[in-house]
Parts: sequence; structure tokens; C-alpha cells
Amino acid sequence: MILSLRQKYKNHDILKVMKKDFDYRGSIILGMHDAIVSLTGLIAGLGFAFSNRDVIILSCIISSITASLSMGAANYLAIKATNRKHAIHAAFYTALAYMATCILLILPFFMFKSLSLAMSSVFIMVIFIIYMFNFVFYRKNGFYKHFYEMLTICISVSIIAFAIGQGAKYFFGI
Repeated sequence: MILSLRQKYKNHDILKVMKKDFDYRGSIILGMHDAIVSLTGLIAGLGFAFSNRDVIILSCIISSITASLSMGAANYLAIKATNRKHAIHAAFYTALAYMATCILLILPFFMFKSLSLAMSSVFIMVIFIIYMFNFVFYRKNGFYKHFYEMLTICISVSIIAFAIGQGAKYFFGI
């Protein structure tokens, strides 16, 4: 049986094999993109409202863990509600993509003591993550369209978060 499966999928890459049974891309996009948008927004908002790197790290870790569990659970319920199979797989891929993305975005705060260098690195990491994701999934079809769309959404949310952070800092005197 294993030999039969090996021959059947011999000329396919792993992404095509996985797609036959379950299209996991939507779950990964959901987790990864939501993590980029929400955590980058949180980092921008906190980074410009507070100058304490430890507060930002702790807030981002707590937010990342709870949000990845929440996103996985929400995707499970959404898939289950439509009577589609693989709700557990969808939840797992969403939560895993969310957490992996968050780890990459928090990493610069552990690497650099300078808040401005860490935040700059986060935005470079966002571009890298979006680029690599689109390279893997859309390199043959619509790479630039998907890349610029994701990047535009992320930048827009970060600008809004920056404005909220500045407003909170001004109105609350922090």
C-alpha cells in the first residue's frame, strides 16, 4: 500500500498531495494574516504608546497565545458550521500559522534592546513573511497581486494602530 501511494504521488510536490484531501491554504492564510495584522497593530500601538520593551514583549506573548487558540477554535466552529470535513485540521493549521507568525514577529524584541530597531525589524519581518507565503502558495499565479494586497492591508492597520496609540498617549497622558 505504501509503495502504491508513493508511486501515485511520485511526481507531485507535498503541497499538491495535501491539497487533494484538505485545502489547508485558507486556514493558514487566516491564521498567518490575522496574526500579522493584529500583532503588528498591537506592536505599533504599544510601541508608540509605551517605551518599555518588556511591557510590549509580555503583552504580545499573552495576546499571541490567547489569539492563536481563539482563531483555531473560531475556524473549527466555522468549518463545522458549514458541515465540511476536516474542522480539526483547519483549527490546527490556523492556530499553528498564527502562533508561528507571532513568534517571528516577537523575536526582534528579544534580539534588540533598542525599541526602534526592534520595531523596524518587525516591519521588515512582516514583509519577509508575506513575501515568502505568497512565493510558496502563489508563485505561479497572482504572486504580486496577493503580495501587495496583504502588504497594503497590514500597513493600513498598522497606521491606524499608530494613530490609536498616539491618541491614547495624548488623551490619557501616558
